[in-house]
Amino acid sequence: MLAAHFFDTAALYGRGLSESMLGEALRQRPSAKDRLVITTKAGRTHDGCDFSFAGVQRSVYASLERMDLPRLPVVYIHDAMGQPPDFVLSQRGALGALRSLQQQGVIDHIGTAANDPATNLDYIKTGEFDCAVIADSWSLINRIAEREIFAAAARHDVGLVAATPLERGLLVNGHQENARYLNRRFSQACLDHVARIQRLCADYGVPMLAVALQCCARHPQVASTIPGARVPSEARSSMAAARLQIPERLWDDLRPLARHFDTAVSI
Repeated sequence: MLAAHFFDTAALYGRGLSESMLGEALRQRPSAKDRLVITTKAGRTHDGCDFSFAGVQRSVYASLERMDLPRLPVVYIHDAMGQPPDFVLSQRGALGALRSLQQQGVIDHIGTAANDPATNLDYIKTGEFDCAVIADSWSLINRIAEREIFAAAARHDVGLVAATPLERGLLVNGHQENARYLNRRFSQACLDHVARIQRLCADYGVPMLAVALQCCARHPQVASTIPGARVPSEARSSMAAARLQIPERLWDDLRPLARHFDTAVSI
């Protein structure tokens, strides 16, 4: 599923500009506040990383101010790769800060969001989190989440949001000559495989964009996806794709084509 009222952002994105833009939109449309689900992340900003109690609380309050919101339904601990888990999960660290805000009613739920699947898995396994944004883990050509993430999330009742479901655009229109894909390295075998998926979608008259998004959300542990629209037209096309009715026969034919390729470049 891709909810029209769901916005994922972070203090890090655009040096705070992403949140500021959301805030300006809400100031222009105040009635929308009751209809939107806006989630953000703390621990990393353009100034660096600070997973301390004070640093995370300061980040959350700054996010609330930028977005002109009194509270948030979810705040994620953002990209805790390389940080000492014992500190991040302690009362003195990020988790302690978010638990305190939760008790005060400033936030409802606490999540983990990391570009590194192994970090997300380790944090999900603690049972401390309500939800997780899993990037570089789940798409038509990335099946890492099937190895352990889904099982751990089910065991601890952690809802998942799949980021990077479109593989930086490759799963929208297929490979384009001279295209550059952020933090991705696609082998020729992978590109050829995507072309097979694209032909299958064409046989059914269904955009690959719709198949790529909906396939991710068909897993019972996945609550939504984050397509990562850059411009309004991309957001509109993603919404239309998420709502498109897809024949069940296509899913049957697609099943043997969903396979894993090592595509993400470590950063």
